[in-house]
Amino acid sequence: MDQLLFGNQLFKKRRRLRPREWKVVGVGETPPPEEMSLINTPASAVEYWQKNIATMPYFNADCECLAVLLLNTKHRVRGHHLVSIGSLNETAAHPREIFRVAVAAAAYCVVLMHNHPSGEVEPSDTDRKLTKRIQEAGELLQIDVRDHVIVGHNRHFSFRDSGLLE
Repeated sequence: MDQLLFGNQLFKKRRRLRPREWKVVGVGETPPPEEMSLINTPASAVEYWQKNIATMPYFNADCECLAVLLLNTKHRVRGHHLVSIGSLNETAAHPREIFRVAVAAAAYCVVLMHNHPSGEVEPSDTDRKLTKRIQEAGELLQIDVRDHVIVGHNRHFSFRDSGLLE
């Protein structure tokens, strides 16, 4: 950035941003299917969360964090993406952020997951609305939303098991 001096104040002149080119690179070496985590129950999703998401340096247990698990046709994890780190009691996400990576990774289905720092796992009205909106977007993209799991202290809530997700 260029700098401008105005009086005794130093200002940075912003340059116009140029368009960026995005490149999706496929991973040539993937683990064999038996080494990929199978997500066939909410408990297996929570186990994956605890081992792979909650242990990462960017994870903040004091804030709501929303992640998406990317699954193949056999419900094995191809990868995950931390979509949003929010505040103490909420996090924001748009379907485009959730499905951007799912489309790029050729995910067959996804599992939404987020934590409640309070430890309570009962979904809020916002959680319910987000899940419905994501499910509708997934139908358009033909990417199944298998579940939305809320993780609390030694407990979890599954939208699918509770009948809130078809």
